[in-house]
Amino acid sequence: MTTNPGLVDTPLAFVEAANGVTYAYRRFGAAAGTGTASGTGTGTGTEAGTGTEAGTATSTAVPLVFLQHFRGNIDNWDPALVDRIAAARDVILFDNTGVGATTGTTPNTVEQMADDAIAFILALGLDQVDLFGFSLGGFVAQDIALSQPSLVRRVVLAGTGPKGAPGMERWTKDVEDAVVADETGPAGVLYVFYAHTDSSQAAGQESLGRIYGWAEGRDEQPSLETKNAQYEAVLNWGVRDWDAVARLTELRQPVLVLQGDDDIMIPTKASYTLAGLLPDARIRIYPDASHGSIFQHADEAARDALAFLGE
Repeated sequence: MTTNPGLVDTPLAFVEAANGVTYAYRRFGAAAGTGTASGTGTGTGTEAGTGTEAGTATSTAVPLVFLQHFRGNIDNWDPALVDRIAAARDVILFDNTGVGATTGTTPNTVEQMADDAIAFILALGLDQVDLFGFSLGGFVAQDIALSQPSLVRRVVLAGTGPKGAPGMERWTKDVEDAVVADETGPAGVLYVFYAHTDSSQAAGQESLGRIYGWAEGRDEQPSLETKNAQYEAVLNWGVRDWDAVARLTELRQPVLVLQGDDDIMIPTKASYTLAGLLPDARIRIYPDASHGSIFQHADEAARDALAFLGE
């Protein structure tokens, strides 16, 4: 019996898109595609693993593209989450424009981030994908699903909220101090991503150990310029906009919303609002959890996502 490689075992690959950006990514999993994209550098665009090509009728053949949180790169995903999902799915983790090892300048709007993500997906030769968007990545996933509905089959939105809705105006000062400051560290991540209980903080320490417990072949850290552009995009997303709120009723793909019961970064009530606005959505709330609920409850989140994506 062979074991498929996971996040830590899969080298960075690179692919150049039509927008001139060279994207860094890792692709792995039980059904990872065998096709070759036109890439350069490590991996030369060749996908890891073997299996059925994307775009066929079966749900497992549709690649699952992950869209990362504020200040995160490819390797800030918790292997406990993505490797479990990859046991059953073709998983693609990537750096969007200007982030980590991807070239270009990070844009300051979610809409341009979505366009750039679409360019990456098309550069891999994919005509249909599922999306897993976390936090800022959830903003981007919503915009992709709305602007390119034929490209997206199903969507998982974790720790995220709707554009222009009440509760999305800006992060509180304690959250800004913890994760927006130029110099941050584990204490800030633990403060924002995990509930202020002994059990949640302990789970956060374990997750950080999984995320940072390896060194060889890691992705580049996002720059301060990327951080500043991303935060401007976050603030723009939160500006009250009733037209944007109404536009969510046009998002017709099935959506699973995952959230902690007390998220201090993206208020849990905003995720309920998001699920209520979407025509075909369900929500799963994890207990004793804040923004990083999908890492704290990695086994449950992976199981819930796989069940939803397999429908």
